[in-house]
Amino acid sequence: MRRIMGVSLIFKIAAVGILVTILSQVLKHSGREEHAFLVSLAGLILVLSWIVPYIYELFQTIQELFSL
Repeated sequence: MRRIMGVSLIFKIAAVGILVTILSQVLKHSGREEHAFLVSLAGLILVLSWIVPYIYELFQTIQELFSL
């Protein structure tokens, strides 16, 4: 199954990045550094869950290319 990374995925990642940045800054300025870290970690996990299938497909394609 070939997946094509669309522009919509890039926009989703950018939107998550902007939201995480804003929330982290608000939480840090209110003295809740622990919550800011958890928001950043949640954003990272969300984006990685979107990107992992594409990375897996990339490695599969490289493996087929070199016949390993």
